[in-house]
Amino acid sequence: MVTDLEIPDKASVKFADNVLEVSGPKGTVKKNFEKVPVNLSIDGKKIVIKPYGNRKKDLAVTNTTRSVIRNMITGVLDGYTYKLKVVYAHFPISIKIKGKQISIENFFGERSPRVIDIIGDCKVSVDGEDLVIKGSSLEDVSQTSANVELGTRIKGKDPRVFLDGLYIYSREKGM
Repeated sequence: MVTDLEIPDKASVKFADNVLEVSGPKGTVKKNFEKVPVNLSIDGKKIVIKPYGNRKKDLAVTNTTRSVIRNMITGVLDGYTYKLKVVYAHFPISIKIKGKQISIENFFGERSPRVIDIIGDCKVSVDGEDLVIKGSSLEDVSQTSANVELGTRIKGKDPRVFLDGLYIYSREKGM
């Protein structure tokens, strides 16, 4: 049941007070494992994950923890990029980035802009008809892009007819 995970040469890992901190060339990612029922320890160039019990659910939690840590290591080495496409039929949508917020203006001709918060240390840029979200934390990048997609959801109309909005069309490793 004990699982281990290799630490690459370019990444450095610290574990103190149930907080795992992974650093690399693309940034630093911290995650609190206080509520997760596993024992984490660093043994040389390996992270050892040991569950509390021997049941099926304990194995599932162990493998999920290993995947989360692997995503953290991949994020600090390569990074993650999500691309969203701006789709509109009549009213041209304009996107502006103001500090830690994304402002979607003229959505369906609405007078007030829809404002979405940028989570974590994500870097957001507008590239023509695309919104590009980059970062070293997979959770922050994917949650920010999901919030943008949900922020342009139209209520009370048929989604097959009214397709206006921003939609995720690409998820990539690398920044």
